[in-house]
Amino acid sequence: MKMIHVDSTNVEAVGYDEDSSTLQVEFKNGTMYQYFDVQEDVFIGLRDADSVGGYLAARIKGAYRYSKV
Repeated sequence: MKMIHVDSTNVEAVGYDEDSSTLQVEFKNGTMYQYFDVQEDVFIGLRDADSVGGYLAARIKGAYRYSKV
């Protein structure tokens, strides 16, 4: 999955797979999570957010199934 660097104090990069609707988030500490059944517009919102961490907390965490990679 192609990862895109984001300007964030906590998140290093984000990526999205259209075929499986999977969002991948890599944190600066090296941990990586995949969130499942995420709509593409949610990924775009995360990628373009003024606060990536804030968007992640408000719109993604707790709303989607996830797995630590």
